[in-house]
Amino acid sequence: MDPIVENAETRGAPGARRRSGLLARLGFLPLAVVILMGMLVGMGTFTFGYGKGAAYLSNNPAACANCHVMQDHFNAWQNSSHKDVATCNDCHLSHHPIGKWIVKGDNGFFHSLAFTTGNYPDPIRTKDRNRRVTQHACLYCHEDFVHNMLPERPGGDMLNCVHCHSQVGHAGR
Repeated sequence: MDPIVENAETRGAPGARRRSGLLARLGFLPLAVVILMGMLVGMGTFTFGYGKGAAYLSNNPAACANCHVMQDHFNAWQNSSHKDVATCNDCHLSHHPIGKWIVKGDNGFFHSLAFTTGNYPDPIRTKDRNRRVTQHACLYCHEDFVHNMLPERPGGDMLNCVHCHSQVGHAGR
């Protein structure tokens, strides 16, 4: 028998032991990663199904009322002057095609986290970044009417539209 082949086939060869020890040590890590990923995907899938997550990909305002804390906001929108001209997405998401999905993903993650853990104020409050989105939505639809009130330079001072018009999108809130 060829000495090189004989050494490679010998079970007691030092190189063979090192390889099997290395494979044995690495064998647990990939298994642990697969189990952890499976648990995360399983919990995510359950939460997405239980929380009716697919509804949030639609433009249906009733989807926003899936959580009990949103029911009053939904009812107020139904009594508002914007009911027939704007849905939740029109006012609470960016009108930029990529920005829309960034805001939707950001809000979706933090809303699901808050509603799953029960860690949210009641009544809910809008975060600063979402106030900016709403302000841009107002200007997107009404720029022709408010152009004289816009700041002279981008980023200049201006009151938020909802400062004076808080009842427009959600009457009685």
